Amino acid sequence: MRTARAVADEQVGRRSRGQLEAEILGALWAADHPLTPGDVLEAIGADIAYVTVLSTLIRLHERGVVEREKQGRAHAYHPVRSRAETAAADMQALLDNAGDRSTVLQQFLELLPSSDQETLRSLVRRRRSAKNA
Repeated sequence: MRTARAVADEQVGRRSRGQLEAEILGALWAADHPLTPGDVLEAIGADIAYVTVLSTLIRLHERGVVEREKQGRAHAYHPVRSRAETAAADMQALLDNAGDRSTVLQQFLELLPSSDQETLRSLVRRRRSAKNA
C-alpha cells in the first residue's frame, strides 16, 4: 500500500515538494495581484495537474505562508511575506538550529563575495547609527 506522501510525490513528478512550493511562491511574488490556482499553473508553465497546484496552495495556506481570498468560485492566493522577508526568516531559522552561531556567521561571511561583505558592513553601520540616534 502506498503512503499519502508517495502519492503526493508521484503527483508532483520529478519535482520535490519543496521545489514545487518554491516555484509557486515565485509565481505569487512575481504577480502584482493574487493568483488563482489556474493562474499559478499558467505562470509556472508546468506539466502538472491543477489539483497538485491547488493542494500545494492549500498546504501553504494552512502553514500561514500564503493568504487567500474568494474570487468567483475559486480562491486567489498571495504570499504573506515578501521574498526578502521569507529569505531572512529562513536564514534566521537555519542560524537558530546550527549550533555555534559565531562560527556559522563567520563561515557565512567568508563565503560571501567581497561586494556582499561590504553591503553587510554598511547595513550593520547604518543599524548601529540608527540605534544611537
